[in-house]
Amino acid sequence: MKRLFKIKAICFFACAFLASAVVMAQTEKKPIPSPRDSVSGVVAGSHIKIWYGSPSVRGRKIFGGLEPYGKVYRAGANEATIFTTSKAITVEGKPLPAGSYAFFVIPVEKGAWTVIFNKTAKQMGAFKYDESQDQLRVMVTPKQTGMHERMVYLIDKKGFSMNWDTISIPVFIK
Repeated sequence: MKRLFKIKAICFFACAFLASAVVMAQTEKKPIPSPRDSVSGVVAGSHIKIWYGSPSVRGRKIFGGLEPYGKVYRAGANEATIFTTSKAITVEGKPLPAGSYAFFVIPVEKGAWTVIFNKTAKQMGAFKYDESQDQLRVMVTPKQTGMHERMVYLIDKKGFSMNWDTISIPVFIK
């Protein structure tokens, strides 16, 4: 009887081990299509950090396609992009107090794009975007650039830029 009990116990634990291995194999995490990324640096004496979801082009038409012209875009993927400055700065000649902001853009086919710093820093995309919470809006002229398959933000001594597809949105800071 004891021997039968030991055999049953061994079989039970062996089956449990195999079942857990199968479950673990099925729930293995796949890489997300738009991983979170961040960049930081010092501009005009202020520590700047940009935290964003980094989508890929993957053969799609981005601006005027996936992201329509004339509509608020979260400037990244998933959650809204968060822009943080440790000190008050001047963005394109206009003041922006120290703090964290949701960063949005409004792309247009020709001409300057609207760049927005919204006081509601943490929000999902632009689904509940509220213009009354905008701290600052400035106009920025996009530039044609080499291909960027994955969205990337760059910070340099003059400010920062959002680069995706063949478009760069340079934002100057003092």
